[in-house]
Amino acid sequence: MVNNSQAANAYKNQQIMTASPAQLTLLLYNGALRFLAESISAMEQGKIEKSHNANLRVQAIVSEFVITLDMSYEISKGYAQLYEYTEYCLIQGNIKQDLKFMHQAKQVLEELREAWVGAMRQTQEARAVGK
Repeated sequence: MVNNSQAANAYKNQQIMTASPAQLTLLLYNGALRFLAESISAMEQGKIEKSHNANLRVQAIVSEFVITLDMSYEISKGYAQLYEYTEYCLIQGNIKQDLKFMHQAKQVLEELREAWVGAMRQTQEARAVGK
């Protein structure tokens, strides 16, 4: 018998396997924000190891964003700076156990996610008009 956790994992795997590159990026933003919320919550509760582990997951996602930037576009340089700042905040927040840095990272990631959602929406609208 399949339990709820296995069913959820199967659904998530299917979602990832069928996602477009744009949808995968959105999933990564969502994951980064979820892990960051987990890290902040754990830090507030004094659960240092749990906070650290969640923080490392966010850092891994942000690093992936940096690695995959196409630097031949001018806009990519701005994104690189935002990602580097986010990484800095995550590292400082983790080392110093300082929620101020964590919340700054969260704010940047939320704004980047919203910009991505807006770009996806514009692309879908442009495709709909072009059909």
